[in-house]
Amino acid sequence: MIQPRSECPLSYSLDVFGDKWSLLIIRDLMFTNKCTYNDFIKSDEGIATNILAARLKSLEENGIIDKLEHPDSKAKKLYKLTQKGIELLPIIVEIYIWTDKYFAMSADLKATIKEAKKDKEKFIKQITKELKAKS
Repeated sequence: MIQPRSECPLSYSLDVFGDKWSLLIIRDLMFTNKCTYNDFIKSDEGIATNILAARLKSLEENGIIDKLEHPDSKAKKLYKLTQKGIELLPIIVEIYIWTDKYFAMSADLKATIKEAKKDKEKFIKQITKELKAKS
C-alpha cells in the first residue's frame, strides 16, 4: 500500500492508478480477455516488461487486482480485477465518453460509447455483472 502525498482524494487516487500504464492494464482486464502477463505485453501500446511487472505488482499491492495460479500452467499467473478494481468502471466509462467528445475513435469503440451514453447506469451494471462473473 502506498503512502499518500497529501489528503487530497485526487492525489491519492493518482498514486494508485494515475501513471501512464495502470489504467491501460485495468482497461484490458475490463474490456478484453487479457488476463496474463503475455496478454498485456501484446497490447497495442507496447509496455516494457519491467514497467508491466512493476505496475502489476503495484495494482496488486493496492488491492485493484488479484494474482492467481493459472489452471493450465504453473509458470503463468492469472490477473483479475478485485471488487475495488471493478468499482473503477464508472470512472473508465466517463473517461471514454470525454475522449469520444474530443478525439477520433474507431467505429466499434464509438458504437460502444454510444450504447454507454444511452443508459450509463444500465451499461455499467451489465459490465459489472460480467466482471464479477469472471472473478
